[in-house]
Amino acid sequence: MDLGDEQSVAFAVWGDDLDPQALEQMRTAARLPVAVSGALMADAHVGYGLPIGGVLATDRAVIPYAVGVDIACRMKLSILDIPPDRLQREGDRLAKVLERETVFGAGGVHRKPLGHDVLAADWDTLPITRRLFDKARAQLGTSGSGNHFVEFGVLSLPAPESGLPAGSYLALLSHSGSRGAGAAIADHYSRLAISLHPELPQELKRLAWLDMDSDPGREYWAAMNLMGEYASANHALIHRQIARALGAEILAGVENHHNFAWKETHGGREVIVHRKGATPAAAGAIGVIPGSMASPAFVVRGRGKESSLNSASHGAGRLMSRRAAKDKFRWAQVKPLLAAAGVRLLSAGIDEVPGAYKDIHRVMQAQSDLVEVIGQFDPKIVRMAPGGQRPED
Repeated sequence: MDLGDEQSVAFAVWGDDLDPQALEQMRTAARLPVAVSGALMADAHVGYGLPIGGVLATDRAVIPYAVGVDIACRMKLSILDIPPDRLQREGDRLAKVLERETVFGAGGVHRKPLGHDVLAADWDTLPITRRLFDKARAQLGTSGSGNHFVEFGVLSLPAPESGLPAGSYLALLSHSGSRGAGAAIADHYSRLAISLHPELPQELKRLAWLDMDSDPGREYWAAMNLMGEYASANHALIHRQIARALGAEILAGVENHHNFAWKETHGGREVIVHRKGATPAAAGAIGVIPGSMASPAFVVRGRGKESSLNSASHGAGRLMSRRAAKDKFRWAQVKPLLAAAGVRLLSAGIDEVPGAYKDIHRVMQAQSDLVEVIGQFDPKIVRMAPGGQRPED
């Protein structure tokens, strides 16, 4: 198949300081024969195949690398019935609970496996999920590495929301996905998709697709959705374990995927919408968009902008590569910035410091037509994987 003269589909762009390589990746994706439309979010940066922050609608096709390596990576925020001033009075206790009840890293497992209904799902349907069940069970309720985190902070609601009055609340925010099981599924089906499309030129190989009417396409779709359930269970257990350790109740919460594919209707036709590092933002949909360890996350309500395929950014977006951040920053530079922001950092890699990320306020301003901000979460006690861990984002 000669794709050199293929007509690219249109895609809208948000933000004015996007990485030229990310833009080029999006242009390349728009050349796919199965592409219908696309969008590029204000946090966009280079990824595998589709850029992080890329949204792509396709016709009866699913692209494993356009979903991402960490399938169903997501955000979850829980509002606790604990006064926010306890962060000051009992900071040491909260930090110890966070360290004791969370596990990070590629090989991280709980000493005693946790239980959840997701383990009773049909893992036996596919050979690959059957093979991954033991790994998934061992890693259930744990977090990944790279930019994955669990943190306490203060959520400010300027107006009543979800039955809660306006005010400030102690909240728990987490970011991670489907762990080793999701990575193995992504690798298996990405390789399969590439093998099924030998006609693709080198620049399109990582955007190889699976036909939704084929057995591989149906298998991947089933595995992807199981990973969505599994990633949700991981977050649910993290929040449950921490709330129990504190003797707290969860008053309300919100969560959303940002590495996933959905069947949706756009322009009067059903399409498969891939959001790789992009938050669903249909009219009325509630989501969370984080900044960095020392900048706010925002609880948002989607405005349903059709040209964005009902999407928004999934965060601030990286300003530089991990290698560049490791070369540029030293903890002696970063610690005063964290202190000024009132952030207690328990662990993280130097490639995750605030300076490695774009300004979340500029990103939010650039997408004010996509989402309405309804709350602001300011991190105060942050835990991430220690430095040197292989990233899973």
